[in-house]
Amino acid sequence: MKLDFNDLLIVPKDITPITTRSIIDPFIKNYLPLMTAPMDTVVNEINATIYFANRIITCLPRGVKLKQGFKSFSILEVEKLFNEGNLNPNGKYLIDVANGHMENILSISKDIKEKYPNLKLMVGNIANPKSFENLSNVGVDFIRIGIGAGAGCLTTKNTGVGYPMASLIKECYAVSVTLKKPAYIVADGGMQGYADIIKALALGADYVMLGSVFNKALESAGPNYLWRRIRVSQKVAEKAYKYGIPVYKKFRGMSTKEVQRKWGAKIIKTSEGVIRYRKVEYTLAQWCENFEHYLRSAMSYTGSHNLKEFVGNVNLIQITDNAYKRFDK
Repeated sequence: MKLDFNDLLIVPKDITPITTRSIIDPFIKNYLPLMTAPMDTVVNEINATIYFANRIITCLPRGVKLKQGFKSFSILEVEKLFNEGNLNPNGKYLIDVANGHMENILSISKDIKEKYPNLKLMVGNIANPKSFENLSNVGVDFIRIGIGAGAGCLTTKNTGVGYPMASLIKECYAVSVTLKKPAYIVADGGMQGYADIIKALALGADYVMLGSVFNKALESAGPNYLWRRIRVSQKVAEKAYKYGIPVYKKFRGMSTKEVQRKWGAKIIKTSEGVIRYRKVEYTLAQWCENFEHYLRSAMSYTGSHNLKEFVGNVNLIQITDNAYKRFDK
């Protein structure tokens, strides 16, 4: 039996020495343990600086090239850059594919890391703990884990392929502690609230990648709509939100036919993504402030002074559906 976040609760430590949250460090090298999903309705050239200002690592959609953050490429694009000697030896690259289990991804990742050991390489997505081990062993620095759980993804629903996220994180973490140089675990997809993200970290994720959560922020890259019909500029959307007028953001998975056409695909494949309109619920700063406080609180309950003590090192218990319904209000 494999588990998801609603099946689990974090258990407080029997005695904790922490008397104030102010002494807790919830950051990794001055960043929250969060990354943007490389989605064009989440992050772009214009708003990337806002994520940086809120201490969030950006993974940029394909075609967006900024100095900061991970730059996304298809497997063919990365192979071309490598073969032509055009990879930055100190750059940050994401091989952005739906099926990270392919042999050619393992092969090109090995070649890249052997030639450019200082290059930061992220690969994904995968949904098999053995795949995490394989990619770690060829030197990949970050591995996106999770298939089909994201709000913009229909892969698992339509293909039956997947792995419940809580168990996937836990099992990848169990593999990581046996390896000499494990990749960082990036839990990607399906986070529905603060607690899911915190549980993902508790289970062993080093980072959590967010798409729909960030899309619902006022500053996200999604186009703005009033009443889901009238498209408006960012400035108009900000004024409307200020005065309590509902603003909606377009949100789309990156395998939708819309995106395939945007990328210039000659053959349009059956979509494994969806397009939705999501109501703006907060500013990015408001959400980050709440998340930081909730994370500090969870860490204080478990006696964790920093993320190194918290990630993968706390006790979680399995609960019944009735136990979940009791506090799901």
